[in-house]
Amino acid sequence: MKKLAALALVLALGLAASAAKAAELTVSAAASLSESFTQISQEFTKETGVKVNLNFASSNNLLRQMEQGAPVDVFASADQETMDSAVKKSLVDPATRRDFALNDLVLITPANGTLTGPDGLADAAVKHIAIGTPESVPAGRYAREALTSAGTWEALQSKFVFGNNVRQVLSYIQRGEADAGFVYRTDALAGGKDVRIVTAMTGHKPVCYPIAVAKNSADRKAAQKFVDFVLSPRGLEILAHYGFSPVK
Repeated sequence: MKKLAALALVLALGLAASAAKAAELTVSAAASLSESFTQISQEFTKETGVKVNLNFASSNNLLRQMEQGAPVDVFASADQETMDSAVKKSLVDPATRRDFALNDLVLITPANGTLTGPDGLADAAVKHIAIGTPESVPAGRYAREALTSAGTWEALQSKFVFGNNVRQVLSYIQRGEADAGFVYRTDALAGGKDVRIVTAMTGHKPVCYPIAVAKNSADRKAAQKFVDFVLSPRGLEILAHYGFSPVK
């Protein structure tokens, strides 16, 4: 009887440990979602008891991590193109894919900057323009598209300082290492008093954020709950607080 009781205890502890391990998610999200997803995750954990590990980087780098086998339960990118690639490579479940937020690409300067619009980027006073690397950073692709539409992309090549993600671009502006830069409105707001928004850019695709459950999620049920929470009234309220707009 004692052996049976001991075995039952071991099994119970094993099941409890498995349950505890299952109640944990890894969410890979675009760097521009740092503040909003941090708060969303905290409230999600408080409501469900599921711990959320957040992994922020440029969307393409997150995609690359997934391709290399990194454990991910939920993926949220800053563009449709990267999520399309994740679907084509069977890294996410397309049935769970949802658009959840819109953003604006804005031209910014340090707080003391005097630039009045995109036309001034060609001026000699503007020596360095910070931009996300277009090949890996969605904000960089949006900026390239906008400048190409304006006919100034090629002419500004010598001034570009490339960042690995949109937050690195923001830091260049905050530290005064660039005279102008392209980030999302939400990043500019996060930059606070160190950053001045010049204008919202046009001539590019809408900045629309999709989210989906990863195909190899260890807990697809909990992962779907997280996606649902992001799209819930409270999740959308948090996103709006940080400057995102709702998807119409």
